[in-house]
Amino acid sequence: MAAAFLSSPTGPMTTHFWGPIANWGLSLSAIYDASTKGPEIINERMSATQVVYSGLFARFAWCVQPRNYILLTCHTANVLAQSNQLRRWADYKRETDPVHAPAQLQNLGMMAGGAGAALAATLIARKPIMGAFNGMGGPFKKIAQAPAGPFYIHFWAPNFKWALSVNNLLDYDRPTDKISLSMTSALTLTGTIFMRWSFVITPVNYSLFFVNLVLSTSSGYHLCRKIKADYL
Repeated sequence: MAAAFLSSPTGPMTTHFWGPIANWGLSLSAIYDASTKGPEIINERMSATQVVYSGLFARFAWCVQPRNYILLTCHTANVLAQSNQLRRWADYKRETDPVHAPAQLQNLGMMAGGAGAALAATLIARKPIMGAFNGMGGPFKKIAQAPAGPFYIHFWAPNFKWALSVNNLLDYDRPTDKISLSMTSALTLTGTIFMRWSFVITPVNYSLFFVNLVLSTSSGYHLCRKIKADYL
């Protein structure tokens, strides 16, 4: 049994194992911060982004070959963990800033609603647009049939990961006392390992490679800032 697991397509001798294991760092860091840190370090925009990101990647984990249950469970756990962080942030804001909290919560809710509406519209329009592209032939048909193209989760899950890097860039001067060491470490590690994983899955996913390159770099920048401020 143990030998079969070690040599399996998603066993510990493969990136299919270590990539998803690294992603457990996202949910575990949120659980750790919720257990040991105050809500003042929560980055509500990053947590909200991770809820959507992990929801998409849970679907991606089910569709990719070989199907990856470790990746599925870690992203499901991250949706729950980051949702809890958002709850803690909302409670903290209502208690400490009752004047501005309603507007901040409304803005976050509008962002979430907009993302949900865009996702729903995409799902509704997917098949009609895909059929139209197939009917046009030529390069449009190739786009419609590309396994990692814009009509499949293999495209959308990796590309939504750009939102994590955008958040890092928007927070380029975030005070270091409001940076989570555990979260930036997890983001840097998962970005680094997933650069390799993008070349060993089917289909090979170049967009996944580039998005993780930027994620590991931008998260590594904040990680270095945090380490320099706290330990050097």
